[in-house]
Amino acid sequence: MMDEATKGKATARLRRIAGQVDGIARMIDGDRYCVEVLLQIASAQAALGQAAKLVLRNHVDTCVASAMSTRDGAKRKQKIDELMQVFARFGGWGGR
Repeated sequence: MMDEATKGKATARLRRIAGQVDGIARMIDGDRYCVEVLLQIASAQAALGQAAKLVLRNHVDTCVASAMSTRDGAKRKQKIDELMQVFARFGGWGGR
């Protein structure tokens, strides 16, 4: 479960990203230069990556940490498997 501070940060980031995406749509409607549109898309993708990192960090600090502190080996394995799936899906994040 996400604490209120993290929830607020994530929500604020996602609202800003939604604004970015709306702006990109306006750029396309306004026939802006393709490279300008692409740069804004890349910026929105990077912002989504940062939001995902925030949520992942919260997940590791709460759900994963809780599972790792139990004696239930199946629960620990499940959380590790989940993390591996996330890392496989978002492996391009790097170490920023």
